[in-house]
Amino acid sequence: MKRIRITIQGAVQGVGFRPFVYRLARELALTGSVANTVEGVITEVQGSGEAVADFTKRVVADAPPVARITSVTIEELAVEPDETGFVIRSSEDSRQKTVTVLPDLATCPDCRAEILDQRDRRYGYAFTNCTNCGPRFSIINDIPYDRPNTEMRTFTMCPDCQREYHQPADRRFHAQPNACPICGPQLSLEDGSPIAGGKEISRAAVLLREGRILALKGLGGYQLLCDARNEAAVIRLRERKRREEKPLALMFPDLDMIHRFCLVNVEEERLLQSFAAPIVLLSRREDAGLAPSIAPGNPNLGVMLPYTPLHHLLMVGLDFPVVCTSGNLHDEPIAIINEEAQAKLGSIADAFLSHNRPIARHMDDSVVRRTRQGTQYFRRARGYAPLPLRHQREMPNILAVGAHYKNTIAISFGNQTILSQHIGDLSTPEAHRAFARVVEDLPRLYDFNPELVACDLHPDFLSTQYAEGLGLPLVRVQHHHAHVAAVMAEHGLDGPVLGLAWDGTGLGTDDTVWGGECLLCERGSFERIAWLDTFPLGGGDVAIQEPRRSALGLLHRADLEADFPHGFAEHELALVRQALEKGINAPLTSSVGRLFDGVAALLGLRQVTTFEGQSAMTLEFAAAGRLGEAYPFEVDNTINWRPMLGAILKDRDRGVAVSDIAAHFHSTLVEVMVAVARRADVKQVALSGGCFQNRLLYEGGAARLEEAGFTVLLPRELPPNDGAIAAGQAWVTAYN
Repeated sequence: MKRIRITIQGAVQGVGFRPFVYRLARELALTGSVANTVEGVITEVQGSGEAVADFTKRVVADAPPVARITSVTIEELAVEPDETGFVIRSSEDSRQKTVTVLPDLATCPDCRAEILDQRDRRYGYAFTNCTNCGPRFSIINDIPYDRPNTEMRTFTMCPDCQREYHQPADRRFHAQPNACPICGPQLSLEDGSPIAGGKEISRAAVLLREGRILALKGLGGYQLLCDARNEAAVIRLRERKRREEKPLALMFPDLDMIHRFCLVNVEEERLLQSFAAPIVLLSRREDAGLAPSIAPGNPNLGVMLPYTPLHHLLMVGLDFPVVCTSGNLHDEPIAIINEEAQAKLGSIADAFLSHNRPIARHMDDSVVRRTRQGTQYFRRARGYAPLPLRHQREMPNILAVGAHYKNTIAISFGNQTILSQHIGDLSTPEAHRAFARVVEDLPRLYDFNPELVACDLHPDFLSTQYAEGLGLPLVRVQHHHAHVAAVMAEHGLDGPVLGLAWDGTGLGTDDTVWGGECLLCERGSFERIAWLDTFPLGGGDVAIQEPRRSALGLLHRADLEADFPHGFAEHELALVRQALEKGINAPLTSSVGRLFDGVAALLGLRQVTTFEGQSAMTLEFAAAGRLGEAYPFEVDNTINWRPMLGAILKDRDRGVAVSDIAAHFHSTLVEVMVAVARRADVKQVALSGGCFQNRLLYEGGAARLEEAGFTVLLPRELPPNDGAIAAGQAWVTAYN
């Protein structure tokens, strides 16, 4: 006889792990117990040595498909001769909370089949779930993951649901959000007309067919839906939401319809149908019949499949895709409370499809893309957050508050860094309040008390100001250093690493605006070994929305003259030029993002933008997915772009196609990467920063560097944009 205790850590709660352990132990005739704890799942098993050995292998090899095991610890115990049977014990909560909280999981095939089966008692029920799917992070209020610690605590299970919950052979055995039409959450539809009970979804589908805008309460907050084929409805949504041109995400009823509208490969299909069910960026087919205003000028579409029973039930009644965008006002967080949604979205939506299950925290849809180098994340939220980064070294208790744009926060302790869901830009009081709620919520969930706080160098960032007010030891981490450090954290590297951190703007250690940085990083420090040669931004921050100002700054710095359709009135142009000449409100920048802006403006592609990165995207799309021959450039301590700019203007003026110029421009930046890497003489090169959301730079740069003999480090679970800054801040701070 033998007895052992196994501690299993990782994403092992809310995935049916205890029922799985129970069934496995009973199959092998083992006695003992299993329990959820704040550390993970702990099980004690006793039986023959052969059976115990078999159990230790199969408990990992045959684990539930959505579980993520990060560590298994085995201790030998004294045999208990009088023990009989195997039981699931009550959860414990006395130790440090280290268990991984699971993200929300898309509806599994079994639950999907039930809600569409007229013979099933859950037919048409919008809150069907089991141990393999359903809400997790969006409903949990405390660890361990048990029903009293979730937003399902007020819904008392009926006898049938109780029987499922306590039946080891049932897939709803210990499924914490278990519910049915009798005992669970209920839908409501408000559209100004009386709705018969049970007809809410079919009525909502009718409204979408009629061209109405529907506010739907999803897993992590409200979403705004309309018919994606109806140009008038899409324009009306854009006008009401004040979202002029930024692409809108689409939800399709099924994969077959996605194939009709988009080019989809096997890996993209896998992402669409995964438990995370993110928005996946796909190449669109020509003339597919969508409203032109969905994604103007963009060859890609952001596409997702239904991921909750409510979405499935709504979409199964439609034979067309719908716009499915976040339910918020401009630059505000997504609405999660029914009354808040009515107040905020009442001027946008024609009807509200709501329910009475509370949402613990807001959760946007994640956005990803499949590349030659693997999956690339743009927004890490539903389906992925708050899965941690695991480290080989112990981290002190660090709270990292992230950046100002695309904000996330992180907490580090033990051997992990846990990132929050995407919070967004901290540009409005409402967004700042959402940020403050997350900064309180994530540490509370883990009973986490920070010893150190990490923030950006920029004193005007609201996240920095929040950190300064906490009264704890503060570590200020330079923005681009944090970008590179986030990649190092993912790969578990101390360095040396050459980090190419290319983005829009970030405050440098010399109080200038950085953004085209080549940093030699090792442990918690960095050396700036090269950077894009600086140029002035007439008007300062205004230039972020006006690429024409970057163009004028480039021309001024290069001492060149060139006409382009800038759109300035004569007196406005004179003021900008005067600012550039006198250096008044014309800060110098080394930003690659602003370089993209300037070139796009000079080529007549974009003079004013309506969303971040629009001109850079326009220039990327102009290249039509190809690289050309590189223009001339020079690299020493600075990256001299003047020869390239002169060649671009010469090509433009002699009638070379804009698509060819754009391809040559991208190729030049790729060759700059290789030239800087050769000069640094460091074999490991990390690519990070918002500019690497550009497919040509990301894929082309990585391929060219590898061809030149370098090891390329790319973000694997984090985005290259500012959504990764908090993780980098924590990684750097751990060395201080």
